[in-house]
Amino acid sequence: MNARKKTLLIVEDDPGLQSALKWSFDEFEVVTASDRENAIAQLRRHEPAVVTLDLGLPPDPGGATEGLATLGQILSLAPRTKVIVVTGNNDSENAIRAIAEGAWLFCQKPADPELLGFIVERAWHLHELEEQQRSVNPAAESPLAGIIATSPEMLEVCRKIEKLAPTDATALLLGDSGTGKELLARSLHELSPRADQPWIAINCAAIPENLLESELFGYEKGAFTGANKTTPGNVECANGGTLFLDEVGDLPLPLQAKLLRFLQERVIVRVGGRKEIPVDVRVVCATHRNLQEQIQQGAFREDLYYRISEITINIPSLSERQGEAVVLANYFLNQYADQFKKNSVRFAPDALAAIENYSWPGNVRELENRVKRAIIMAEGKHIAAADLELDPGDQDQSLPFNLRQIREEAESKALLRAYQYASGNVSQAAELLGITRPTFYSLVKKYNLNIQAK
Repeated sequence: MNARKKTLLIVEDDPGLQSALKWSFDEFEVVTASDRENAIAQLRRHEPAVVTLDLGLPPDPGGATEGLATLGQILSLAPRTKVIVVTGNNDSENAIRAIAEGAWLFCQKPADPELLGFIVERAWHLHELEEQQRSVNPAAESPLAGIIATSPEMLEVCRKIEKLAPTDATALLLGDSGTGKELLARSLHELSPRADQPWIAINCAAIPENLLESELFGYEKGAFTGANKTTPGNVECANGGTLFLDEVGDLPLPLQAKLLRFLQERVIVRVGGRKEIPVDVRVVCATHRNLQEQIQQGAFREDLYYRISEITINIPSLSERQGEAVVLANYFLNQYADQFKKNSVRFAPDALAAIENYSWPGNVRELENRVKRAIIMAEGKHIAAADLELDPGDQDQSLPFNLRQIREEAESKALLRAYQYASGNVSQAAELLGITRPTFYSLVKKYNLNIQAK
């Protein structure tokens, strides 16, 4: 692996202190900024692993509002950056707030150069270790434990789950079968304040209608033939924790009314009972069905829909996740090759091409099953497309990994988008891209783009 450039961004509005700090880090390529706008421009241009940030930035040099706003913007654009905030001796409140908002560490002024140097070096090495871990472990790229998310689409879903988890809002997860709805719902529970309380999952489509009410709400002794003792239902058992209702779109209409009442009143009545039992539970629902269509057809209550969808998260199908099928396939390959003692088994090129091009109607579940079956049946060291029961297709066309072509297409699109976003202002477009104006013109000429300066 080639050594990465050690880049440090120093955000400090005092020119003297900025200069002193700049010459304190011989082993780093140091870039500086004196305000938020310049700091963000330098962040985009140089992508530093470590940032030292003075909280007292103009136009609020005596406070911390601008520094904290800069911190938030840095972490929004580059969430893995290690930000070390520098504060005054009597500013512990803002230092603690900065840590709570994502800063890696804080250091008080006047900062001892040797101590600050040690802190910066340690932050950089930690950043490098994390990057190396992500390169060998695709699951490390995901912010959610147990979820492999490398595509922009799934990373966005993970970020939404993280934001939603600390709340008690009722969540609705929408997505095709096999996209991982239950895993994401479980992550909501495990990241929530209810994590050490019960997690109860029930599949509304897997239980016969005549049994589903008693499964959900429980029953009193003698409520029906065979009810020999009072039995609490799943809602009651989940008290204090999280109740996951999978395939809620298959819930019969009579039970939809009872679920609505529970969500409104937060009390249940067991089958055959009269006593109202209060239950404190966070409800998460999921379905592969189009509930809006079901509402139009009279198969799903509109009032219940609005109750269960305070927050709705759409989970993309595997075919919509850029490049993730191959990542997941390799993950399952390593998992099952180890389980079945076939550690030398690898995918042949035609298998990777087939995985990349197949539409995966069964999503992640189908992919896992195909890989597992292929490993079990494999006789040699390579798994071919035929072993996955997939069409290999035209390999020359299926994997267009010409790095130069990909880079040129990406750069051309980025130049045009930035130019359009800046309404034709070349200086602003270059700033958005994190490059200089001469570099912008050089790339425009290189790709023969129709761009006129303003």
